[in-house]
Amino acid sequence: MSKKSPSPKKAEDAGYNARTAHINAKLGHDELIALYRDMVRIRRFEERCLRSYQQGKIGGFLHLYIGQESVAIGCVSVMGNDDHIITAYRDHGHGLAVGMGMNEMMAENYGKYTGCSKGKGGSMHYFDPSRRFWGGHGIVGGQIPLGTGIAYALKYQGRKGACMAFMGDGAVNQGAVHESYNLAALWSLPVIFIVENNGYSMGTSQERSSAGPSLAQRAEGYGMNWDIIENGHDILEVRDKVAAALKLAHEKSLPSVLEIRTYRYRGHSVADPDTTYRDKKEIEEYKSTKDPLMVFQNALLAEKVLNEEIIAKIDESARAEAENSAQFAEASPYPTVDDLQKDVYWEADNPADRKSQGTLFFN
Repeated sequence: MSKKSPSPKKAEDAGYNARTAHINAKLGHDELIALYRDMVRIRRFEERCLRSYQQGKIGGFLHLYIGQESVAIGCVSVMGNDDHIITAYRDHGHGLAVGMGMNEMMAENYGKYTGCSKGKGGSMHYFDPSRRFWGGHGIVGGQIPLGTGIAYALKYQGRKGACMAFMGDGAVNQGAVHESYNLAALWSLPVIFIVENNGYSMGTSQERSSAGPSLAQRAEGYGMNWDIIENGHDILEVRDKVAAALKLAHEKSLPSVLEIRTYRYRGHSVADPDTTYRDKKEIEEYKSTKDPLMVFQNALLAEKVLNEEIIAKIDESARAEAENSAQFAEASPYPTVDDLQKDVYWEADNPADRKSQGTLFFN
């Protein structure tokens, strides 16, 4: 089983070019523009979410994906028909990437009945099984055993699919994550454990919280394939490396751990003041040199795939869509008291088909 840890220098020496990789070389202009548009939509949606939170329209926690857009779009863009995804509480980017609508997402943030989880989940608990998206999960690392279980089901059913189980760098030290690694390796499950390493576990830097040369290399302890995507801001590199892991899962039913180096511009959540644990210069330097939207935009401008007119139209459309979603959420109703006990037990919602005995709710 291959184990690799390429550094930017090694990739450069080998003449690696993500644009010429097989998965990317065949992309046409329309497909490239669509990838760019999808990243812009995430950015503008998140910016509108921030404004709504500051206006007191969104309660609880709000974990923004600004700065990590290339990861969600890059990963989801190479999914096959039987591939699934599950993630943690920073789930807005993944939701938009799989095709969820801004209206149902913003309404969920507002706690409205028209939200994707009927207003009961909020920002951390998007969910859309119809798009093979098994949620945002609020328990740190709690989604990883579930993603491993989805991979087990795919193998059991004989499907040529895989599950991409996303986590942050703060989740890698959870016991449930290592239990999942162990079972995935033992049973040769088609799962890709994707660590979105944005450098900080809440307010603690990865260097201070996790031992070892890299988070991905821990896979060696379980005999698993692993790789590091050093340039997580490059959507084409993300696509190339994730596609390789998916191919391994599809063709050999083998798991992988991928560590994607990325960065978040805002705090861990909007409630996090983000003024004590990192220097503003660090944020500004990343924005000026590695912003995923600008990196891809500049590359497409150089290829003459984009021009200023197209860029302006995409941005205007994304801003309008995000603004409309906030208006939709504002106008939508809240769940009623009667909704409290709905969508908890299947048998409660389908009494004619109930087979169990006893009491479902204690009122």
